[in-house]
Amino acid sequence: MMNRRRFLHSSAGTALLTCFPSGLSRLARAKVAGQIEKRGLGKTGELLSMIGFGGIVVMNATAAESSQRVSTAIDYGVNYFDVAPSYGNAEQMLGPALEPYRKNVFLACKTDSRDSQGALEELEGSLKRLRTDYFDLYQMHAVTKVEDAKQILGPGGALEGFQKAQKDGKIRFIGFSAHSVEAALTLLDGFDFDTILFPVNFKTWNAGNFGPQVLQRAKEKGTGVLAIKALANGPWPEAADRIPKCWYQPLTDEQKAELALRFTLSHPVTAALPPGNENLFRRTLDLALRFEPLSDAEVSEIKHLAAEGQPLFRYPSPEA
Repeated sequence: MMNRRRFLHSSAGTALLTCFPSGLSRLARAKVAGQIEKRGLGKTGELLSMIGFGGIVVMNATAAESSQRVSTAIDYGVNYFDVAPSYGNAEQMLGPALEPYRKNVFLACKTDSRDSQGALEELEGSLKRLRTDYFDLYQMHAVTKVEDAKQILGPGGALEGFQKAQKDGKIRFIGFSAHSVEAALTLLDGFDFDTILFPVNFKTWNAGNFGPQVLQRAKEKGTGVLAIKALANGPWPEAADRIPKCWYQPLTDEQKAELALRFTLSHPVTAALPPGNENLFRRTLDLALRFEPLSDAEVSEIKHLAAEGQPLFRYPSPEA
């Protein structure tokens, strides 16, 4: 057992939360030599690899490239795959590549539709493209505005469609992804979702006061937490030479990237989805193999790193 360390003290008003290993004690954790650790997902009873495979990794890839990238991820122990119809042709490429492994993986998908009918129609299209009869997890995608969250929860909203699909056996668990604290809290307070997919990032947390409020509410409700933007450094500078498949500027320095990933995985999250660039994804798999919770000295180091530049998200959000 590792010694107990304190990361930061929990508070909804400041970027503070108890860290690890005490914070990891409520997560089921399983480790196989040479593979990525698996962690429990909320109250679902599922164990997911703490690094997930984002469908953008195979967007615009050939069939052979897609199969090879999925196969490599499986070799690392990845069993959590996430995709959405808004990711170009990612569903079309992931479906055939994942088909040989489908019964042994946890497949998540999303919809941008906020109403019941639209969500169900998009669900059917995604099922066909991904060559599956059901999704383990279906999510409302990228909810930012509170009014959208209210529409989802209200009469005729997407949640009604999700519940029908669940009753029909087409989805197992219901979740959402959000890009604002305000929308996330509105949804968490409005329904007992199985999961939330949310940015848990060293810079948004420490410099943007963005995240502690949501993780605290998820903990109170027993909601499984899946993380995005772990390796985000911030918005792209205007004149930057952008990396393909990355809408934000990722950390490319290996030491800083590892520190940022460990920050995210030192919180009570089940898994993190790396950037969609295939090279950054592969590097993240290697970083995850040597995961250890942050030390006290590294907590101070990452606070200084977070003070450089602008966070990708802030709370309060001007877009909520």
